[in-house]
Amino acid sequence: MSDFPDPTRAAPPHPTPRAADYPTPDEKAAHASLGDLLGEVTSDLSTLMRQELELAKAELRESATRAGKGAGLMGGAAYGGLMCVFFLSVAAWWGLGYVIGNAWSALVIAAVWAVIGLVMFLIGRGALKSVRGTPQTVESLKEFPQTFKKDGEQR
Repeated sequence: MSDFPDPTRAAPPHPTPRAADYPTPDEKAAHASLGDLLGEVTSDLSTLMRQELELAKAELRESATRAGKGAGLMGGAAYGGLMCVFFLSVAAWWGLGYVIGNAWSALVIAAVWAVIGLVMFLIGRGALKSVRGTPQTVESLKEFPQTFKKDGEQR
């Protein structure tokens, strides 16, 4: 006798579960204890929460990947723009050098960039001063513990 199954013999059929083999929700509720039903509901809620958490993780992972690619491309574009501005500045310096001399043209181009930098700094500082954070969220979180206190109870 061999240790391997005979491939010519058919395997015994496995019974397939039918809908009639399972009790209906009404039958189950009529015969199950309250503890069993609550246990099942708790288990179902736990499973649902785990599945929702996994879905959220997957969505966040996909969004972070796309955001990372986009940020990398934006960084590359910024570097390309910086190089363009640099070479345009060198060309302006060189061209202006024919009119007023190289030393003075370098100072003029530097002064132009200093003014541009100052204006951008002042606009950026004003924008940062206008940032208020999350005032509504902070207020909501301050009220949150109050919802769990009994009327008139102070902690």
